[in-house]
Amino acid sequence: MREASVERATAETWVRVHLGLDGPSGGKVATGLPFLDHMLLQLQRHGRFLLEVEAKGDLEVDVHHLVEDVGITLGQALREALGEGRGVERYAEAFAPMDETLVLCVLDLSGRPHLEYRPEEWPVVGEAGGVNHYHLREFLRGLVNHGRLTLHLRLLSGREAHHVVEASFKALARALHRATRITGEELPSTKGVL
Repeated sequence: MREASVERATAETWVRVHLGLDGPSGGKVATGLPFLDHMLLQLQRHGRFLLEVEAKGDLEVDVHHLVEDVGITLGQALREALGEGRGVERYAEAFAPMDETLVLCVLDLSGRPHLEYRPEEWPVVGEAGGVNHYHLREFLRGLVNHGRLTLHLRLLSGREAHHVVEASFKALARALHRATRITGEELPSTKGVL
């Protein structure tokens, strides 16, 4: 079983993540920010992961710190659960529609952190439960930098914040599920390391 538990504590947040890549999906999610819980449950369900998240943050200041630190901690857990990455599919892509919204996520478990996501180019209106598409960028940045993956996220259509953010999490979940599957025995790199 490829699993990891990571805890992160700062003056602004405390986050604990347990991630299982191979077992049955499920697990408790409680961050104190209901919309973030809803998004993490999308990762859990559509990624088919065991994902448990407990978190507390300075929500009286803003949601930014909590959203970012959950992304960082999830990235650390993903990297630890993957180990050296022997046999993983490595590359994956997924589309996720939600009503008027369509999002494409393409990723590579390359060991090289890179995020292609420009929220200022997205014509998104509003926020959902205090979370907007700029907060999505901070979550993704934490995930990418600490999970050491390359991730491209594209909004192909959509304007309503709830649909855009939720479709983004669903596309990410489906791509992560596919990329983390064991489909061989070798390291999927000519370098011999991810």
